[in-house]
Amino acid sequence: MSDARWALIEPVFTAWRARRTGPGTAARVHDLREIVNAILYVNRTGIPWEYLPHDFPPFKTVYDYYAKWEADGTTQQVHDPLRDKTRRAQGRSAGPTAAVVDANRNGHPARNRLNIDQMLSRSSYQGQGCHGPPEER
Repeated sequence: MSDARWALIEPVFTAWRARRTGPGTAARVHDLREIVNAILYVNRTGIPWEYLPHDFPPFKTVYDYYAKWEADGTTQQVHDPLRDKTRRAQGRSAGPTAAVVDANRNGHPARNRLNIDQMLSRSSYQGQGCHGPPEER
């Protein structure tokens, strides 16, 4: 992820981590940008979490961050301003004015999320989401 793209979303993740710092919390070992890069890599390539290359943080750590961010709304906090920015850049109102509901939605909810990387890299986007949790070995 480029420095410019990271600058757009970094404040959300830094604030998230700051809320979880204090007595009784483990020391932070991994850089948040590397965690986000690993999540985006899984999303782009479609690989299972456990096949994440070793130059990224451990796959269980990456998935743990992803699951926490999905559960507490952090990914939505990143998504909404990016969507609004993209819509304004296209000359449209920030908030969507129409929606399509798919009654045959199957699979993991993460597969139906918009792809942050695609939103950052081009003005139109369609996401495919990440695979489910890694298998415990």
